[in-house]
Amino acid sequence: MATQKQSMSGWTAFAAVLMIFGGAMAFLEGISAIAQDHLFVTTRNYVFSFSLTGWGWIHLILGIIILLAGVALLATGAMWARVIGVILAGLGALANFLWIPHYPFWAIVLVAIDIFIIWALCTDNHHRAAAAR
Repeated sequence: MATQKQSMSGWTAFAAVLMIFGGAMAFLEGISAIAQDHLFVTTRNYVFSFSLTGWGWIHLILGIIILLAGVALLATGAMWARVIGVILAGLGALANFLWIPHYPFWAIVLVAIDIFIIWALCTDNHHRAAAAR
């Protein structure tokens, strides 16, 4: 019986690595926002107006969870880790979309990474099922 790690495709492994790096980047973004770095833009009259520290905690916690899920996905390649990866990448994309007014370039890069993670994790099973036919 083959282990799940051996049957993991390249796209799943790549998505796991992107989750690890994306989670680390969100973690650093959170630390920077909690420290109230002057690099961030403060926007007035923004609909989703949390304090910069609030956004920092959101990104810090989400970054840690995404990083750990990426490690679990890389270690096991299991279906549950892929489902969790899609959910967390979706939450990460949403959080970074809402973060755009504060740091546009960084947020857009992380949204793109999260969307690519979702794509890689969702399309991998389709290719494996087609190859088995």
